[in-house]
Amino acid sequence: MTSTKDGTRAEEFKRATAGAVRALAQSPEVQVAFQPGPAGLTGKRARLPVPSRALPTAEITKLRGAADSVALRLRHHDDAVHERSLPAERDGRTIYDALEQARVEVFGARHMDGVAANLAARLSENCEAEGYDRMTRKDQLPVSVALSLLARERMSGEPSPRAAQGILKQWRNDLGEPAEQALDELARTQSDQAAYAHAARRLLAALNLAEAETDVQQEPQEDQKEEQGEQSGAQDNATDSEGAKQSDADQMLAASPEEMEGDSAADQASEADQEAPAEAEGDEQPAGPQPRRDRTENDPESHYRAYTRAFDEEVDAEDLCDPDELARLRQQLDQQLQHLQGVVSRLGNRLQRRLMAQQTRAWEFDLEEGMLDAGRLARVIVNPMQSLSYKRERDTEFRDTVVSLLIDNSGSMRGRPITVAAMCGDILARTLERCAVKVEILGFTTRAWKGGQSRERWVHDGKPRNPGRLNDLRHIIYKSADAPWRRSRRNLGLMLREGLLKENIDGEALLWAYRRLTSRPEHRRIMMVISDGAPVDDSTLSVNPGNFLERHLREVIREIEGRNFVELIAIGIGHDVTRYYRRAVTIVDAEELGGTMMQKLSELFDDDAAEAWVRATLERSAIVI
Repeated sequence: MTSTKDGTRAEEFKRATAGAVRALAQSPEVQVAFQPGPAGLTGKRARLPVPSRALPTAEITKLRGAADSVALRLRHHDDAVHERSLPAERDGRTIYDALEQARVEVFGARHMDGVAANLAARLSENCEAEGYDRMTRKDQLPVSVALSLLARERMSGEPSPRAAQGILKQWRNDLGEPAEQALDELARTQSDQAAYAHAARRLLAALNLAEAETDVQQEPQEDQKEEQGEQSGAQDNATDSEGAKQSDADQMLAASPEEMEGDSAADQASEADQEAPAEAEGDEQPAGPQPRRDRTENDPESHYRAYTRAFDEEVDAEDLCDPDELARLRQQLDQQLQHLQGVVSRLGNRLQRRLMAQQTRAWEFDLEEGMLDAGRLARVIVNPMQSLSYKRERDTEFRDTVVSLLIDNSGSMRGRPITVAAMCGDILARTLERCAVKVEILGFTTRAWKGGQSRERWVHDGKPRNPGRLNDLRHIIYKSADAPWRRSRRNLGLMLREGLLKENIDGEALLWAYRRLTSRPEHRRIMMVISDGAPVDDSTLSVNPGNFLERHLREVIREIEGRNFVELIAIGIGHDVTRYYRRAVTIVDAEELGGTMMQKLSELFDDDAAEAWVRATLERSAIVI
């Protein structure tokens, strides 16, 4: 009963908070979504952290502060005005954005004491959480944080939170007269965004953090000319080199995520004339095998990349929601699949018997030492001169194995497909664990629909061409290979959580699962992919070639299958995956998933079973002789 009340209270709080955001923003069309991670804003879509079911007072205050911050930015911020004075340097842009956020919060809350209290409490908690009170050197506090706190003080007339006052004192002593004058101008112009933006640029110039604004005003025209020249050159190169694009997936398999993606698209845009040398340096890295075909150096589509990896996350399932909700979701999963549980369990038992048969032990007889063979005692009684016979148990050769189950957590899997996939993963893990086969269960999706913070950064950077992947990855570990099934069983219920399933970027998910397998000590590594469609991410595909994600997926699959280091299987639900994978099967109904999974795994072990049967036959023949 308490859990139900807590859940109802949390839902009521969500509805009230969403309504408050729309009212404060004076925009009824604003969409408010509660998702794991920090608060943010994409167009008219506001993201807020997911509240826990218990809703302690401190969490309520923090969530209200985040909601008020987002609402005030919607009400008092104009993207077009903001981008007019946006610095070219990345560090300068970060500080410029922080100063603008300080303005909308201070100016927006000037006549609303409740909003001001929420924002002040949130700011104070952030300062304490970041440990500003323990900082002893000026360089320990990020410049963007220091200047935004100083700007808040000057605009509001209120002191900064106590945790930040010590380190801010060092900043005040080193500001200088030009910076002090710029801060005073920020306070005077806080009601005018355009004038405030000019004052912010003067503050950055006074501290040598960005160029003076008069020098930057000519940059858009110069950048536009350079961009037009690059576009025409890229089109010529694309025409000349069609059909000669080179796959970089072989380098990706052995490289780290940073090496795989290379420099961010923002760096490539600001240093376009250095793009070809940077790629040449990447090709010389000894981490992976050399390319098989030559690549046109100026072809912007010749390799896969992400615009930024700063917002990607690899997260354990239990970290995405509280334990009570996880238990409720697991119970919901069990209830939905009661009628299917018996069928898949029988298939699992069949697979278990097959695997256990391959691990049966054999005996060596008529040895001089070992364990006394009671079956040979009759010969000693018949002939007392016969020596005692001994036997020794010998293990058959069964390679230690790890299986990785990679499940597509995209929105199209919602409903029956993801429910059946979760249950089959549960049965598979339980079955193989009994056979001493390690199993890990992974999921892949994105943190947001139609681009998240990656797209926001791209927009703030001026929307450079061919940015690459423009969404924030979310790779979920439901069960690691070394974790026992009984401890991870509850995690699989997370797949039923509303709002978890979004978009799917399959190529990078395969690389992630592949790297996890290659670090395992087992001799045999098997990866099983369950998906119901081609890779799709609207944000990425809207500004890149239409086959950008699919081409990368094909390259990754080709390299994984070509190396034979990991055995790759794919099961498509209502989607033909045989055009991607060498070893694949397509099923029409999700109900067929359990049987197909067990059948394909059984086929993988057939070779080992045949070898074991031959050895057993030879042993029996030797005994008879």
